[in-house]
Amino acid sequence: LAGHGYSVELPRLPGHGTIWQDLNVTRWPDWYRRVERSLLDLAERCQQVVVAGLSMGGCLALRLAQEHGPLVQGLVLVNPVVTSADKRLLALPLLRLLRPSVAGLSGDIAMPGQDERAYDRTPLQALWSQTKMWQLVRRDLAMITQPVLLYRSADDHVVDATSAPVILSGVSSTDVSEVVLRRSYHVATLDYDAPEIFSGAAAFVERVTTQRNRGRTR
Repeated sequence: LAGHGYSVELPRLPGHGTIWQDLNVTRWPDWYRRVERSLLDLAERCQQVVVAGLSMGGCLALRLAQEHGPLVQGLVLVNPVVTSADKRLLALPLLRLLRPSVAGLSGDIAMPGQDERAYDRTPLQALWSQTKMWQLVRRDLAMITQPVLLYRSADDHVVDATSAPVILSGVSSTDVSEVVLRRSYHVATLDYDAPEIFSGAAAFVERVTTQRNRGRTR
């Protein structure tokens, strides 16, 4: 997107990019406040802002659209997560008090040689907090009226198939598109379908921002 001439912010969330123990002392409001600062900064410098997110980042993007509707022109979501059918999560409220972490879920990429540089452990306090954010986002999905472009991997070993239909059926948007990725796993932005995601996102951003400009002209 930067290569297409757009201003881009890619904030590093608190607890990310260091060690998993740092993530375990953060909670979802910490991550949300960081992306909110980026949104507000872009809104000061740019006429229109489109928010994009992968996995939990997709959930954060949805929350931004819910709380800052007029500032968000559109949403690009890649394997977003707002729920899970994994029964192991039922034990999370107790398990998080007994164990700090479990084995990580990183590296779900079909293309050989790719590395997302993720933690090898999943911090349970942070995961539990993430599920609390899911609940809020699901509750308020009807508040979302912005155009939505959702990419979903047909074979995803991290986010199961329950989130996408919940999002697509829950938003009030009339401009909604779902693209199923057949060659990529969860981290699709580093996988075989990455070029399709990048070109599709650029076309989406151009379309939804052009539509608004035309509306102002009239």
